[in-house]
Amino acid sequence: MNFTLRKWLAVAAVVALGPGAGAALAQQTYKVGSTPTGVPFTFMDTKTQTIEGAMVDLITAIGQDQGFKVQVEATPFSALIPSLTSNKIDIISAAMLITAARKEVIDFSDPVFPYPEGMIIKADDNTKYKSLADLKGQVVGAQVGTVYVDFLKKNGEFPEVKTYDSIADIIRDVGLGRIKAGFGDGPIVRYQLSQRKDSGAKVSETYEPKMEGYVGMGVRKGDKELLAKINAGLAKMKSSGKLDEILKKWNLK
Repeated sequence: MNFTLRKWLAVAAVVALGPGAGAALAQQTYKVGSTPTGVPFTFMDTKTQTIEGAMVDLITAIGQDQGFKVQVEATPFSALIPSLTSNKIDIISAAMLITAARKEVIDFSDPVFPYPEGMIIKADDNTKYKSLADLKGQVVGAQVGTVYVDFLKKNGEFPEVKTYDSIADIIRDVGLGRIKAGFGDGPIVRYQLSQRKDSGAKVSETYEPKMEGYVGMGVRKGDKELLAKINAGLAKMKSSGKLDEILKKWNLK
């Protein structure tokens, strides 16, 4: 069989598969960094050993809309930005707050979800906390790699700010009285406490958040093409009601 005939047969095979075959064969796959401990936004399902959650569902739906596939990689929160900037992943889709400091290192999508901090206290603590000043002199905790660590340290009210790998670890130590209070992403804190009635901890309903902001998805600085795809897909998810559907599925709305 000569070269011309082989080439003709290859083209014919693609045409026979249908008009969308070429696009399907060329579909881009992006590696997505999501944390294994951010229930219900991103978490490791121990039965399937895969990362699931609201932000996984969202980036998957955006990919389907915009014509790309996603490969979700379990990535600790503190490693998300380093993994993105070192090209180990292409997208961050996790419970990451959009901040000025982070925007200097990566580019964020349009806001996805409002995200104030939550304060965890012992279940039998009936103090009506309103601000950090009400905890002056106490030991508090936050998750490593989050904005709350620097937020608490810079405040200057606390002799020690302990860091933890997960919200679950903070809840445990608050419940055991090892620290006076813990801070984390409000929606995650509330969800995890609702699933752990015996934790000995609760959310302070009187505390007034000081860092209210929004979660966004991240890409490398200057990756305008990918960012445009994500924003276009996100806009469709919002207008169609798909985003609300995802949030309701994970008890976030």
